[in-house]
Amino acid sequence: MRTRTDGARSVVRMVSGLIAGPVLAAVAAVLIAPDVAVGQTGPRDLQGVWDFRSVVPFERPDELVGKDTLTPEEAAAFAQERVDALNVDLRRDENGRVPLSGGYNNFWYDRGNSLGDERRTSLVVDPPDGKLPARTEAARARGAARGALLGRDAFGPEDRGAFERCILGFNSGPPMNPSAYNNNMQLFQTDNHIVILNEMVHDSRIIPLDGSAHLPGDVRQWMGDSRGRWDGDTLVVETRNFTGKTSVRGSGPEMRLVERFTRADADTLVYEYTVSDPASFAQPWSVRTAMRKSDAQVYEYACHEGNYGMQNLLVAARGAEQP
Repeated sequence: MRTRTDGARSVVRMVSGLIAGPVLAAVAAVLIAPDVAVGQTGPRDLQGVWDFRSVVPFERPDELVGKDTLTPEEAAAFAQERVDALNVDLRRDENGRVPLSGGYNNFWYDRGNSLGDERRTSLVVDPPDGKLPARTEAARARGAARGALLGRDAFGPEDRGAFERCILGFNSGPPMNPSAYNNNMQLFQTDNHIVILNEMVHDSRIIPLDGSAHLPGDVRQWMGDSRGRWDGDTLVVETRNFTGKTSVRGSGPEMRLVERFTRADADTLVYEYTVSDPASFAQPWSVRTAMRKSDAQVYEYACHEGNYGMQNLLVAARGAEQP
């Protein structure tokens, strides 16, 4: 039976013919990290595969204003309402047919069916009303410009967003948020690095824990520049240097993201993050969700290979250009 470490060693062997020396050593150290820390125990052992699917709404619904959590009975009923509302196979148009706007039938979605043990009514925990703070005029202008771009005819990949182009996953972040499917991440750790591997678009963040400085402010990256440290038994990751091509609920390139990972028990990893961006929001805001330990494997998400929508778009656009 193959293990994840077996797979990691296979990758190391595969790339050994392409890269060598310090680069190969760094790849090997990261990919075979589980063996390095195999004796590590206790609350600072965050390694493993973590499942963060959830049907908790991102913002608190108006009908639940003033209600942070639900009773077990209320939570079960509300979760079922959410599951039914998100089930594209239950939607019908005026002719009784399932509309094509769902993209896929419900078989392919994996949002979960529970509000979790906390039974919260929103992922947003601050502001206390469970709603995002007001966006600034500059943030609204950026949003309008992005909407206009996505609403126009698309004649090339640059006319579509980063998610459609398989550049970023729509739930992998940073920050990570429960979404339609592939709500899995694997965390590796060594004494001086943390690696967060997301199943969605299989991106990896290699995060130093050595106290090294962030990249210069003029160096921008799709997933920002992350640095980690321990605050007691909580892993704190600060990310900055985002690009202007990405956005978190209306954020801009100067967003400062602080994520916190806390091992609550053997099967629960509490994930919290705070977005600070005065140029985009009236105040900082925070999200909290619980990830569950999983025995499942993380699979490579073949986004580009399966992106027939982009291929069809480009074929149609080239056809439209013909006289």
